[in-house]
Amino acid sequence: MDAKLAAWLRQERETRGWPKAEMARRLVQAGREAGDRSTPGAGAMLHNIHRWEREGGVSERHKLHYCRALGIQPGQFGPGQAREAPDASPAGTDLAVSPALPALPAAAQIPASALNPPGPHLPASALVAYLGSQEPFSGLMAVEREVLMAAHEGSDHAEDYEQHGIGDATFEQLRTDVMRLSKLSDTGSPLPVFLDMRRVRDRIYRLLDRRLWPREQTDLHFLLGCLNGLMGITANRLGYPDAAEELIRAGYASASAIDHRPLQAQLRQQLSSVAYLRGRVAESDDLALAGLQFLSQGPEAAHLYLNHALAAATIGDAGTARQAVAQAHEARSGDYGDDLLDIGGEFAVSLATHHALAGRALAGIEGAEGEAATELERSASLYDQGPGPGEEHWFGGKPLSGIDLAVVRLRSGALDGAIEALRPALDLPAEQRISDFTIRLAQVRGELAAPVFRGSPQARDLGERIEEFGRAAVTSGLHSLTG
Repeated sequence: MDAKLAAWLRQERETRGWPKAEMARRLVQAGREAGDRSTPGAGAMLHNIHRWEREGGVSERHKLHYCRALGIQPGQFGPGQAREAPDASPAGTDLAVSPALPALPAAAQIPASALNPPGPHLPASALVAYLGSQEPFSGLMAVEREVLMAAHEGSDHAEDYEQHGIGDATFEQLRTDVMRLSKLSDTGSPLPVFLDMRRVRDRIYRLLDRRLWPREQTDLHFLLGCLNGLMGITANRLGYPDAAEELIRAGYASASAIDHRPLQAQLRQQLSSVAYLRGRVAESDDLALAGLQFLSQGPEAAHLYLNHALAAATIGDAGTARQAVAQAHEARSGDYGDDLLDIGGEFAVSLATHHALAGRALAGIEGAEGEAATELERSASLYDQGPGPGEEHWFGGKPLSGIDLAVVRLRSGALDGAIEALRPALDLPAEQRISDFTIRLAQVRGELAAPVFRGSPQARDLGERIEEFGRAAVTSGLHSLTG
């Protein structure tokens, strides 16, 4: 038994914030990248890690895989070896970041213990880019990391005990995780939420490698489709639309495999929304109409109708846009329920968001500014009242509604009203300044260029605030995700 090596292995893993299951995944990946065809699967590797972190005894072959996974040289493996500055991007890291990020001022240096968020490893440079030069971290982050790691490892061990199929405890935990992450995607900071989603998704992938009953496979594919969709939404908010589309399509494959029509409709809506933001209006419209083939009632069907309305308004088809808004209101009005709505959060569009989407579509119709303002003001009022029964209000809802309302007000020359409507967006913290805001605020800048605002100090100040908002946004410090 080599107790020092065992302790060193555990410390290296925990320093990076990886649960044992994540370490196993990275070792398997490192072995396969090195051409080692005898590398065991993730389940067997996980058992090896349990043993190695108790007893040591790592083989020379696996020492090399450890070096690749940890991003160190072979001469640095093991306790007491000379170490250079840690590699900020060890092999297997799924997030690329700019190598030229500015250093933090001395007053804002982050303690090393705080640079280990739970879930898959986030390089320190990416964390700095994400958080900026905020207040120094307290010891609470380190405490939270330890507590979460203990919880995750408990789940991993429970999973190991279920040798045949999936036990009730594991499935209950996975469903609870998906429900929690769906709600957290509405309220939390996007990047940490994304990393936690990936951790849970990796666990589902491991379970799908087992021999399962058909019902168990169906349940896992439902949760997998939900998670990939949530990851796609979050990736898009962080400014990575290519990764977003790939993740959403992966979710759609799971939904199609089990013929889950509400989930298929939801994922078509997500792709439609991403396509619209990327300027592919006709494709966005086609995807919305395709989603309506799976679902015609309920909040998600209403969302698809509103995507159809927005696309129609953008291409100048005012009649179709108005009809689609009316159909959205009708689809929302009746009683409806399904197991996707039971997940809640991102999968249950609130009434406030519904009216915000209707106002945005109507704002694209010439002469419908009054109707658009009514919908958007209704949305703002509902956001102020708080979520209704079974609803969640996502952090971007009221700010985005305010941006659309500001555009409508600027078109009538109401600069003061526009500034007030923009306040919820411009006051957002940096970690919630997602790409949706920077894209939509560009439209506000376009309206400020109108002759009526030329020479206005207020308009100039507002333009400068919007520009500063973009510089401080979370998307300005990160590069795109790899596949």
